[in-house]
Amino acid sequence: MLDRERSTFDWIDILWLFFLLGLALLPPIDEIHKQLTILAIGVLQLFEGRMVAWKPKRGPAYVVILKILLSTLLLNHTGDIGINSNYYPIYYLPVVTAALYYGPVATLLWTTLASLAYCSLLYPALQEYDLTPEATTDLAIRILFFYLAAVLINRFATENRRQVHKYQELSEQLEVTNRQLRRAEADARRSERLAALGQLSAGLAHEIRNPLGVIKGSAEMLSQKVEASNPLASELAGYIGTEVNRLNSLVTRFLDFARPSRLELRPTQLSALIDRVLESVQHQFPDAQVSVQRLYASATPDVQVDAQLLEQVFVNLITNAYQAMDERGRLRISIASELQNMRPGVAVVIEDSGPGVPAESREQIFNPFFTSKKEGVGLGLSIVAKIIDDHRGSIRLESNSGEGARFRVFLPAAQD
Repeated sequence: MLDRERSTFDWIDILWLFFLLGLALLPPIDEIHKQLTILAIGVLQLFEGRMVAWKPKRGPAYVVILKILLSTLLLNHTGDIGINSNYYPIYYLPVVTAALYYGPVATLLWTTLASLAYCSLLYPALQEYDLTPEATTDLAIRILFFYLAAVLINRFATENRRQVHKYQELSEQLEVTNRQLRRAEADARRSERLAALGQLSAGLAHEIRNPLGVIKGSAEMLSQKVEASNPLASELAGYIGTEVNRLNSLVTRFLDFARPSRLELRPTQLSALIDRVLESVQHQFPDAQVSVQRLYASATPDVQVDAQLLEQVFVNLITNAYQAMDERGRLRISIASELQNMRPGVAVVIEDSGPGVPAESREQIFNPFFTSKKEGVGLGLSIVAKIIDDHRGSIRLESNSGEGARFRVFLPAAQD
């Protein structure tokens, strides 16, 4: 059915009124029933769009039926015998309206109903006159032209609907492509930032590690020499060693972030891997009151991944979820097959009931050294994004403030 939901008047309605005004000025002018009928047709035409918008399913049928009734009434009041009225083309109005709103079969049915309404005017005429062959031919020609107009208008309307539907599909596809392009651009920018910062981190980490070794060795020697004679100096030397170890651990994480990943790829079923991760994280938070909901689709394909690195990814994401919820809330993990950029794979969605990620932080959350934690260094999610990129997958944040964080990880399926 054609979508014509107009709630305001336009120039074509004004044009309709002028045509109907022309009919009103033609004889018989003093026939009040004729003028009222034409007025009713004009009002119906003006409010047709609103009626269809009000009742999308039944509105078109009401409009066509009212036009058939008004057309029949107009012919009854514009001639001594209604069937002989020169106003018979008014039946084109319901015929064309049906052709615009309905498909071919329904259009033919409505045209048949309009033709029967026109032929009904023949009954009172036959009470006084005989139907001559010429009159029969004339009546048949008029009715055939009703059908001809209906078929032509319906063909045009059907083609118009088809083109509109085609353009709508193209518009939707274009919108999907634009979204994918924006995501690809964001991923490319993130990869460039990761590469540049990774090179910087690698150089800086190597330069820092050597003097750290010297400091630690000197602190240990100092602690041994003054342990008996100066306990305070020995204690301070121990603090130096502890802080050096912490800095060395941080430098090691920098190097993990900077160096290329050496992937040992094997076909892996993600559901089993995530179950292991959940068990590991639950051991880290033995007192947590987190309800874990697993939504695993059946028969998901294997993914070609480095299981050890991928466990690191999900440990980081699920640990972050526990911390965001203060170890109390609901964690939902979904696994399902997905097609992304024409590539089959598996999507894992990790959704918590925490406060979510503020809007101003969403663009930076995967950047190195960005963190909202007091004791964090901001490399966790950066390393996660790097590992996913190395697996030719994708990760993105889908979150609204106050509605929890939702991370979607996509990994391509293993090739046969």
